[in-house]
Amino acid sequence: MRTAESLLIQTLHAAKDSGDYTGIIEQIPYAQLLGVQMQEENDNLLFLLPFHERNVGNTKLPALHGGVIGGFLENAALLHLMWARESNEVPRTVDFSLDYLRSGKPQTLYAQCEITKQGKRVANVLMTAWQDDRSKPTAVARAHFLLS
Repeated sequence: MRTAESLLIQTLHAAKDSGDYTGIIEQIPYAQLLGVQMQEENDNLLFLLPFHERNVGNTKLPALHGGVIGGFLENAALLHLMWARESNEVPRTVDFSLDYLRSGKPQTLYAQCEITKQGKRVANVLMTAWQDDRSKPTAVARAHFLLS
């Protein structure tokens, strides 16, 4: 296992024990750049993307950049999968499909993930992102991950 992956796994296990997930985000440069946060809520993970001007794609609306939303959801799915599996290895993205349902307003974006199927070698994850109202998603995504 590569050193960076090993450190990420160790940090994840420590975070589960302490309930402080800040150290995990610090291990993932893109998640740190976006400003991703995660917290445990009723034995589930909740992901937050607090609003930052740098994440705006359309300044006239303003609206969050689609790539920011996609990157946020992919990071959320990877972290959720590692957290749920108590894995000692980082899954690899096989494919990722994203549906934008509403413009991302200049405010906090939330996300939750659900593992819809997990086999020995592949896992399927469904992600939902929302802002004001969980019943009105901003985006939904589906991904397949290769498990080592």
